[in-house]
Amino acid sequence: MEIDKLSVKGSPHIGVYIFANDQFAIVPPGLTKHEKEVLLNTLKVNDIVETKIAGSELIGVMITGNNNGLILPRNTLDEEYEFLRKKLSSYSLNLYISRSKHTAMGNIVLSNTRYAIVGSVLEKQEIPKIKDVLGLEDVIVRDIMYLNIPGSLGVVTDKGGVIHPDVSDDELLFLEEYFKVDFERATVNAGIPFIKSGLIANNYGVVVGEKTTGPEILRIRRGLGGE
Repeated sequence: MEIDKLSVKGSPHIGVYIFANDQFAIVPPGLTKHEKEVLLNTLKVNDIVETKIAGSELIGVMITGNNNGLILPRNTLDEEYEFLRKKLSSYSLNLYISRSKHTAMGNIVLSNTRYAIVGSVLEKQEIPKIKDVLGLEDVIVRDIMYLNIPGSLGVVTDKGGVIHPDVSDDELLFLEEYFKVDFERATVNAGIPFIKSGLIANNYGVVVGEKTTGPEILRIRRGLGGE
């Protein structure tokens, strides 16, 4: 599994700006050629799609999804939705605009292509929609470390996962049993525990924030199936 470092718009907090699955990456407008090449070469995606979501460049915070579908926040603009619908029409992909009052869908949902954990802040009527749109075998409501933003605490693929370093042994075991992959406690960008903020991963590669240290990369690689 390839792993590379990246800054986006001068920031090492790349996970707040970018969403990626195995097929494409959605990024804010204005990335450099080098930044796009790192994503293409490391994640092995076919396309880089440039857009804003709800007028914001914080794509990784606003969007959640997998290879089967994307969940967009309720304040997604009509023109943004239509752009994504047309741009991604060649993929067998479901697009859904959530009706939740909460718009940081990337922070609320932790998922791979089979399972998802959603924070208790999400309205119950959204659960079956997430399961259907993302083509999941199961979705459960569970807070991690008493925080209702599991999507910001970790990253999980079909090969492995990384999670906030302060997660308890019981929670770590639960995550491994539920997702059926190994997890590793880790940080990014020289000690930041909210993994999602500085990490983008799919089943082919991993991109970490520019300030991520060598020991952090070793733990991330081990967690996401690189060893």
